[in-house]
Amino acid sequence: MAKNVSDEHGFKGVETISSSSSCQSSSSPRSSPYVHDVGVPLKQNLLKEIAAAVKETLFADDPLRHFKDQPSSKKFILGLQAIFPILEWGKHYNLSKFKGDLIAGLTIASLCIPQDIGYAKLANLEPQYGLYSSFVPPLVYAFMGSSRDIAIGPVAVVSLLLGSLLQDEIDSSANPVGYRHLAFTATFFAGLTQFILGFFRLGFLIDFLSHAAIVGFMGGTAVTIALQQLKGLLGIKKFTKDTDIVSVMSSVFSSARHGWNWHTILIGISFLIFLSVTKYIGKKQKKFFWVPAIAPLISVIISTVTVYATKADKHGVEIVKNIRKGINPPSVKEIFFSGQYAGKGFKIGVVSGMIALTEAVAIGRTFASMKDYQLDGNKEMIALGTMNIVGSMTSCYVATGSFSRSAVNYMSGCETAVSNIVMACVVLLTLALITPLFEYTPNAILASIIISAVVGLVDIEAVTLIWKIDKFDFIACMGAFFGVVFSSVEVGLVIAVSISFAKILLQVTRPRTAILGKVPRTATVYRNIQQYPDATKVSGILIVRVDSAIYFSNSNYVKERILRWLADEEEHVKENSQPRFQYLIIEMGPVTDIDTSGIHALEELFRALQKRDIKLVLANPGPVVVDKLHASKFQELIGEGRIFLTVADAVRKDGPKLTKSMPPTPPSSSIQKAK
Repeated sequence: MAKNVSDEHGFKGVETISSSSSCQSSSSPRSSPYVHDVGVPLKQNLLKEIAAAVKETLFADDPLRHFKDQPSSKKFILGLQAIFPILEWGKHYNLSKFKGDLIAGLTIASLCIPQDIGYAKLANLEPQYGLYSSFVPPLVYAFMGSSRDIAIGPVAVVSLLLGSLLQDEIDSSANPVGYRHLAFTATFFAGLTQFILGFFRLGFLIDFLSHAAIVGFMGGTAVTIALQQLKGLLGIKKFTKDTDIVSVMSSVFSSARHGWNWHTILIGISFLIFLSVTKYIGKKQKKFFWVPAIAPLISVIISTVTVYATKADKHGVEIVKNIRKGINPPSVKEIFFSGQYAGKGFKIGVVSGMIALTEAVAIGRTFASMKDYQLDGNKEMIALGTMNIVGSMTSCYVATGSFSRSAVNYMSGCETAVSNIVMACVVLLTLALITPLFEYTPNAILASIIISAVVGLVDIEAVTLIWKIDKFDFIACMGAFFGVVFSSVEVGLVIAVSISFAKILLQVTRPRTAILGKVPRTATVYRNIQQYPDATKVSGILIVRVDSAIYFSNSNYVKERILRWLADEEEHVKENSQPRFQYLIIEMGPVTDIDTSGIHALEELFRALQKRDIKLVLANPGPVVVDKLHASKFQELIGEGRIFLTVADAVRKDGPKLTKSMPPTPPSSSIQKAK
């Protein structure tokens, strides 16, 4: 008997049942069990196989499915909508949605204006450049982005990273013009990196930075940012440019006697307490979410008026001073497209762009899942890349999705990306009309706002959960955290990426293996004996499962690990005077693929078993593995009828042979078995 089968990879094959088994089964079902043979998938055209592999890797979501069987005019419209999603959802936009977006946009604008001024200082740029980056990029994203909830603008982590990397190349104090040009160059290449990743659908590359490493990196960066704000919070004029905790604290304490300004401390601590209280209120009472959102702007207004009225700047209170009035000036001519700084800008842009991309995609996916809609990661990368490329030409530095603003945007009832347009319009009015009013804003209040904003990046609950789930992940998390805190942001990032890759390599080169036993009160279920201690081993048969694809990187380890399992079990059998092993069954279900090195390792394993008079049996191989085993004629090497559909089939087929060929079991062994 035979029937056609097809698997999820598109392989069409035949699942056959041997006639001998079938006949024997009908005549004497008890003595000859019903055993399936494993079907071999039909050979496919090489080009079709390559095309299928490329499609599965790069186009798993089938982005062109909407274009099928559509007229040319419709395809053109769909193409425009794919590039500019606003053309699709804009058709259904109404006044009710605009009300929600208007409220949300005004709310996040009140939060972003003081934050932007502070984040620009983190990047060692003048305050207006933070505001510029909350005007042009959000407008571009609103037309091209697919997230309804993400709020675009400068963020603390990227600002600090960018400032740190740029400062290593050009001193912002000695050469502010060159520094600014390099910042725009890095922003251009950050956008180009993001765009290329999205256009060529390579977004999976950002997944190589594990969640645990990101948690540690973000937490360490938050601590570093908070420590950097002690300069503004305490009114210290001479402060270290290093970011590690030892240098910062040494600078703080060395200036304690004569370098602190009590007026500045009073302003900073007072408003830090105020901001912390408002955050607590917003967290405990969700209906008051707007309180912590507008608190930074209220703090800026009150502190600015107070400093102006009391002339506190004459008493050593540092203020923002000059903020350029007007909208974004063009900066295309300020980008280094050649020369030594072009290469440096490229390297800085790639690093900052990847971090910005990781943060934005994670935020977008979080809120998309909360509202139950799909987010196209590759479209997001193209949108983020385009907005940063355009931003670099309009005096902006790297912008991305802000978690704090996106959370406020979500809680404020935003409906679409129009909330970003509303926010950008408010920023535009600020730049055009009231920017000079912020010149008397004390640096202490900006430090308080930044500290209040970054505290939430230290996620203790996530760290605790990581510790409970995976200790290796915890090491990655702590490695990234301490790397940032005790060295620098760059070192912490390198540690985070290195540990993430180390984990991948460890899992690939050292896959898990397990010995299987039959679960009690079941006929065909074989599971890991460590997970199911009651599972019983089959006498004379060792069943091993390999939980990974077998490639050149792990094939030798898999072979040696199986032989080590066999040696340990043979020693145990000998000590307990039990029958020796005659069969080794490898459960191949989790083995999704195998290469030539893997097949060579199986051949070596077969020869090693031959010397011990043990037969090799394979069970449950997938279509890709079966195809390669037959192509290499491995089934002929081990003998026909040695590849089975399930472990149970293999045991049923070989079990009766064992009872015939085994010598009588000694009484002591029977007693031990009974026990």
